[in-house]
Amino acid sequence: MNAMLSTIRVAKYIVLSACALGVFVVTLQAQSPGVAPGEANHFIETPKGWVHPKTAWGDPDLTGIWPISHGLNLVRSCPRAGGPGGRGAPAPAGAPTAPATPPCDPNHIPLFKTEAAYKADVDRALGVRKAGDNATQALARGDFGAALQGGVTDPTFPERQNSMIVEPADGKLPELTPEGKRRSALMKSSWALAGETGQTWDSPQDFDSWDRCITRGMPTSMMPYRYNNGIEIFQAPGMVVLSLEMIHEDRIVYTDGRAALKPVHKHYMGEPRGHWEGNTLVITTTNYREGPSGTNIGVFGSPAGNRFPVSDQMKTTERLTRLNDSTILYEMKIEDPIVMVQPYTVRYPLRLDNSYEWWEYNCHEGNRTIRDYINSSRSERAKAPSENGQSR
Repeated sequence: MNAMLSTIRVAKYIVLSACALGVFVVTLQAQSPGVAPGEANHFIETPKGWVHPKTAWGDPDLTGIWPISHGLNLVRSCPRAGGPGGRGAPAPAGAPTAPATPPCDPNHIPLFKTEAAYKADVDRALGVRKAGDNATQALARGDFGAALQGGVTDPTFPERQNSMIVEPADGKLPELTPEGKRRSALMKSSWALAGETGQTWDSPQDFDSWDRCITRGMPTSMMPYRYNNGIEIFQAPGMVVLSLEMIHEDRIVYTDGRAALKPVHKHYMGEPRGHWEGNTLVITTTNYREGPSGTNIGVFGSPAGNRFPVSDQMKTTERLTRLNDSTILYEMKIEDPIVMVQPYTVRYPLRLDNSYEWWEYNCHEGNRTIRDYINSSRSERAKAPSENGQSR
């Protein structure tokens, strides 16, 4: 383990050293004519005369920390009453309350909020910041237990869109194919399905890959969670590295034209290859290994149960386009004909925040949690009365 960590640290040092040479090196060519905010760019303006920063070797510069800090729902759905963003969480004391929820047709929700509705969301979020969230207020009064419980989610700020999914047009996840449904029924997780009771655990295989701190897999590793939303981008000649705070995974994307590995080489995070289309980084990933769920309960609006299968035929195509000094528009198309009846596409902004506080992801202490679940489950079943009144 120590040798592996040392290797990772050395690799990051090499990449960082190369990056340091290229930060904010720009050319005078290709000044932007300016792009006004609108639906096509998710209401993100590109200023007139803006010049895309370049690395020392001439690639578009995407380096920096770009946390996913919006907390958008994966799918488009009617808001739930009870707190900011319809999450059901109580608003901090002194914060503005949300207005009454208007009538909503879940099948006809537009991708973007009206300007007035978005302004109301922003004003409410600014009010929460001014009042301080529940964790901050609890800490100020010395209630450290409440502060811990209230601080297990990253702070978010509203976006203009109503869901991460932009295609299909209704903002819903595609239906599973018959084979996808068969595979879903075989998947295991500690996260119960709606109405599921009496879960039992007898082996590590009764848990999903997130339970076991192995990986969240793709596409869900590039979506926001309730915490650990940091994404840091490093660059060196011929490669881009997307380092993820959650489960400390690093996606090494070669942009030097090398061919993808043969299909026999499969990985939970796939085998990515990248190229530049103008200033847009395009990442095509194949060679996925089956196992992780394609959705995750930690992503708002995801199905329950962490049992959305992926096949080794899944393909993801990502596009990262820097629109100004502080914003990347991120897009990912997910295709898996074995599992889904059609592809879907997510798109949302990433905001530069080099002051973002990056925390070590320890998952569960001493790798005890899975063992404790199994031992507890076996003990409970051993003590439960059988049908004839005797212990099992």
